[in-house]
Amino acid sequence: MIVLKTSRELELMREAGRISHLALMAGVKAVQPGNTTMDVERAVRQTIAALGGKPAFLGYGGFPAAACVSVNEEVIHGIPSKRRRIQEGDIVSIDTGAIYKGFYGDNAFTVAAGATSDRCRELLEVTQKCLELAIQAAQPGNRLGDIGSAVEQYARSHGFGVVKEYVGHGIGSQMHQEPEVPNYGKAGHGQRLRPGMTLAIEPMINLRGDDVVKDSRDGWTIRTATGTPSAHFENTVAITENGPVILTRP
Repeated sequence: MIVLKTSRELELMREAGRISHLALMAGVKAVQPGNTTMDVERAVRQTIAALGGKPAFLGYGGFPAAACVSVNEEVIHGIPSKRRRIQEGDIVSIDTGAIYKGFYGDNAFTVAAGATSDRCRELLEVTQKCLELAIQAAQPGNRLGDIGSAVEQYARSHGFGVVKEYVGHGIGSQMHQEPEVPNYGKAGHGQRLRPGMTLAIEPMINLRGDDVVKDSRDGWTIRTATGTPSAHFENTVAITENGPVILTRP
């Protein structure tokens, strides 16, 4: 069932989104060659606590951290580690979520550690643009297929792969609600978008190929099947009568 949010609930989600955004930016600042992925985790967790929120990911389904920190070929759900040191040229995806008074914010950003390859820079730029186009397509009266089509067409036009096994989602008083928000699809098809819907829109774009595999050792980390890098950008977005509004912003 799709839950439409009241104006009061949207305000609570906006605060959860603000906290999650600031925690994400703290994590991004910690992405430096020589730092560990646990340094990123600490920055995220400390920021959420300082702003009066609770980490949405910590303990969720057994996940052991407040942030997902995924490096290079790791698409999503990377577990922070004191042993994983960030290298010059790595691209690092950070996904954070915060809870404020029972409501959730969820966002992600991928950043390069120092200088990286031209193709990886293009991957980051294209994936971020995919998110922008997806949000532009999230207009009341449009359909979910318009969002997915916007992502897929732009990514494919640059020769990149689109992750299909993992998708965006509704969000509100729970981290995951209906509907699912795929990063592929046919324009004009799927669930119609209505004011009061809140969606976590999150393109996951691979340098090569669509397929992914789950790490059998930790049971969490999702990697590209080709072993090539992947990028992930995400915002929590409210559908309003006046168009989409990004809730994960200051």
